[in-house]
Amino acid sequence: MMHIKQQLAGLMVAMACLLLGTVHAQTPAPKVESANIMDVEKGSDAAAQRERAQSQPGNNAPFWRAVNSDEAHSVTIPNKEAGVLIQKSGQQWRLLRNGVITVFGGWLVTIAAFGILFLYFLKGPIKLDQPPTGRKIERFTALERLVHWTMAYSFVALAITGLFIIFGKHVIMPIIGHSAHGIILYIFKNVHNLTGPIFTLCVVVFFVMMVKDNLPQKGDLAWLKSGGGIFGHVDAARFNAGEKLWFWLGMTIIGLIVAGSGWVLDMIVPGLSYWRGTMQVANIIHVISALLIIVFAMGHIYIGTIGTEGALDGMKTGYCDESWARQHHGIWLDDINSGKIPASREPENGPISNIAKKIVRTTT
Repeated sequence: MMHIKQQLAGLMVAMACLLLGTVHAQTPAPKVESANIMDVEKGSDAAAQRERAQSQPGNNAPFWRAVNSDEAHSVTIPNKEAGVLIQKSGQQWRLLRNGVITVFGGWLVTIAAFGILFLYFLKGPIKLDQPPTGRKIERFTALERLVHWTMAYSFVALAITGLFIIFGKHVIMPIIGHSAHGIILYIFKNVHNLTGPIFTLCVVVFFVMMVKDNLPQKGDLAWLKSGGGIFGHVDAARFNAGEKLWFWLGMTIIGLIVAGSGWVLDMIVPGLSYWRGTMQVANIIHVISALLIIVFAMGHIYIGTIGTEGALDGMKTGYCDESWARQHHGIWLDDINSGKIPASREPENGPISNIAKKIVRTTT
């Protein structure tokens, strides 16, 4: 009997609680005005937040407005940039980097690659008009070739690793998986960072060595009008107008831009404050200039290798055949034959020259 009375008492308490809860639920709660955190005026300080907490309890808009602003607040840790908890411009950088640049940059590289393949299968390599004579003309010294090949190898390493960093997660990661992609990305990132300064040094040295022969000359405009010889033969000096455009626009201007922005990303520029905004701007500049120089280099590599018969000989051995020099650089050959420029610029038995010869002979 006592057990039944306890059960009835418990049931009555439960019903009373339920009834009180229902009445409380029907009682309207005090109205709390809210605001979109993106619409709250900037400049709210701690005092304003405390005042808002009294007049509008439960409204955390001022707090989240402060969190989601680019205004730097005071922090006690060494990293002063931590005063900005959420950097809204980072989302803009992310959308630009992973959206516009990645999509259009990918199409640019793809179209350039297929354009070169189409040109090769449609037209084929540029053949020599006359058979080789067997008489060799000095084209590049051993030191010039050493600097060029060092720059070329470092550029290829940077291009491969850079393209993987940009497009790897979109193209490679779905195939090999996250773990393998992460390992390769870690290796490629370090190779990329260490190779960049080598490429920069080569660009500067090569510029000093070659700038004299890449200055504009009288026949350059005629060479461009002829489409590089497509619409008629035009003699050229040691370097034609196309090579000079690559030297100035591709290698020097864009090359130094991509190298300089890479130094910022490597954080090796002395005296520079490496804020998040600085790194984001440097990254955008670096990626755009890198994609442009890759497209330029694709054309340069094609013309200098399989696109032109005999073109690679000069950079491999240092010498070209007289027939090739006459067909592609007639003004330069005439200057050599007339004694206007020396037939040989290679120092005999020079220590630097001998070392350069051995290295180039081994690597090429």
